[in-house]
Parts: sequence; structure tokens; C-alpha cells
Amino acid sequence: MKLLRVGTAGRERPALLDDSGILRDLSGLVTDIDGTLLSDPEALARIRTAAAAGELPVLDGVGLDGAGLRTGPPLARIGKIVCIGLNYHDHARETGAEPPAEPVVFLKAPDTVVGPDDPVLVPRGARKTDWEVELAVVIGRTARYLESAEEGLAHVAGYTIGHDVSEREFQIERGGTWDKGKNCETFNPLGPWLVTADEVPDPQDLRLRLWVNGTLRQDGTTAEQIFPVSEVVRYVSHFMVLRPGDVISTGTPAGVAMGRPEPKPYLRAGDVVELEIDGLGRQRQELRSA
Repeated sequence: MKLLRVGTAGRERPALLDDSGILRDLSGLVTDIDGTLLSDPEALARIRTAAAAGELPVLDGVGLDGAGLRTGPPLARIGKIVCIGLNYHDHARETGAEPPAEPVVFLKAPDTVVGPDDPVLVPRGARKTDWEVELAVVIGRTARYLESAEEGLAHVAGYTIGHDVSEREFQIERGGTWDKGKNCETFNPLGPWLVTADEVPDPQDLRLRLWVNGTLRQDGTTAEQIFPVSEVVRYVSHFMVLRPGDVISTGTPAGVAMGRPEPKPYLRAGDVVELEIDGLGRQRQELRSA
């Protein structure tokens, strides 16, 4: 299933995008798309049954294209966002870093999340704002001390696109941890859809692409991940409890501005970034000054 939330910020309604591209209203079945829903197999089964029977009403009578509705983040009340750094062989090479022996883990605050087409704000004083298209994993079952990679995948509810916007000067040159360059306002566009895990048979066979002002900058595949999704979930569960509605951003492939020759093409107000992952939809953001 492709689950999403539409409407003005803070007042989104749960919806489903059906196989014919029509938006269906879920508000009669569920209050929202969140960890509570994703951890309830019976509620998810009711949605599937109603969709198969044609019982879900059309939302505003139109399809996704031309709906005139803002698409919000596909997940409400996110508990935490766990990010994996340097998780692609090609990205490690382009930044001159050694591939890590264990996953590099940092956190991103849930209040950085915005909709997939919402504006991204360039922070005041920023000079090196960068892009990162990422496969984001949404947890559907409480995970602690998982023993196998297979268990890791079994705890995944679905997948979506994450844009791990980063301010490299804040992140790398201003001392301390990476947090200052990762947690700026609007630095985590998410969506458009939460695609349930049953529709993504192999998360290690997804192509990721990102364009800046129409120029293709990233074109990679999750097959390049150093630590696959299954291992990432298993590994993280040994350091923190993963709960339904938590998100793991699994890293970015090569092609970021930081890895390019001088002068590096960092983002500026007025730039437009577009990104997509196979089967998970597409995002588009305009950069604006904070």
C-alpha cells in the first residue's frame, strides 16, 4: 500500500494512493498514519480489505496529479530519526573516508521533518548547504537486541524517501558532533508516500536519483550500501530501542556537493532540488533563505 497524508501543515488527513493513481480517504477508518497504526496488523488489514472492495471514498474526487492538496510527511508523531552516515561505498570514496567497520550512527530531531514538496530553508550564516537523497526505513514493531538480519527486516513497516539536508560547515568545521549541521529547520523532507514493506521485495535493489536545478547530481543504488537495511535495523537495536513510528535514514550514495571539485556547488536560496527512489515517489523542494 501507498499511504500518505494530505492537507495543510498540522491538519493533514490520512489517505491511500490506489493502483490507478486515485487518492482515497482513510479518515473514516483511521485517525492518522503513525506508529500506532503501523503496529496494528488488524487495522492495516481493514485498510487493505476496504481498498480491495472499493469501499474507500475518493478524496476530493481527483487523483494525485492536480489534486491541489499539499502532501505532508507520510508519518505523524515520529518518535526518533536515526541516521546512518557513510553507508555507501561510492560516497565514502568521494569524501576520502575509509569505509566504517561499524555503522556510523547519529540522530536527527523529528521537528526537522517537513513535507516532500515544502520549501527548505537555508540557515542564516550557512555557506555549505548540501543535498543527500536517502532510503528511509519506518519501524513497525518494537525492536530490541535483534539477533539476525532477517529479524531486522521483519520489524520494518515500510519505506519512504528522506532528504538528509546538511550544512557542511556547521557539521564539520564548527566543532563538536554533526548535530549542528543536520538539525536545522526543514532539513528532513519526508515522503511523499509510506510504501508498505510487502511492496518492496528487495530494499537492496532500489535506484536513487537527485537533481539540482535540472542537473542530475546523484544516481546510485542501494546495492552500494556498506550495511544493508536488515543489518542496520539489527545493529541499531543493540544500542537503542526502536519503536513503531521510528525512522532510520540509511545513508546517501555518491554525488553530494561536498564530494565534488572546487568550487563546490553548494545550495543557495532559489535552487530547486528534485529527488526520487524507485517505487517510492518523488520530491521537489525550493530553497529559501531562513
